[in-house]
Amino acid sequence: MLIFDGECGFCTAAALFVERGFRHGERAVPYQSLDGATLGALGLSQADVRAAAWWVGRDGRCERGHRAVGRALVAGGRGRAVLGWLCVMPPSSVVAAAVYRVVVRLRGRLPPATAACRRPGSARPALRRSRPSPAAAGLVARWRRRSDRGGGTLRGLR
Repeated sequence: MLIFDGECGFCTAAALFVERGFRHGERAVPYQSLDGATLGALGLSQADVRAAAWWVGRDGRCERGHRAVGRALVAGGRGRAVLGWLCVMPPSSVVAAAVYRVVVRLRGRLPPATAACRRPGSARPALRRSRPSPAAAGLVARWRRRSDRGGGTLRGLR
């Protein structure tokens, strides 16, 4: 069972993606639908499930964060399983842990973010495409002119 933050749009979308691949009765459950007694029976607390995603295996073993995501992907089989093993097996698990921390930090800015995704005290807006700065636009225009003349590298455009 994958336990995730059901109020976070990004977390919910990711959990639904992973759940579509489950083959043996596994399920993705928002922690908000689990009461304290159920969490206690699993060996988890409200603070645990608020802090990270959790995977509870058939054997009752609980794994947190990037390892939870990895185990859920493994349960999904096929291509997802390859990604899952990369998340839980060293040395790539070190990268997976770093990516998980970045995603947790930025989840309020990733689509489809909701207000619940934002970290307390964070007033930053969601990521969106913006216009390039005038300096960047000028650099791109010069690069295009040079590439039209056959010199398509960025060297010497300063």
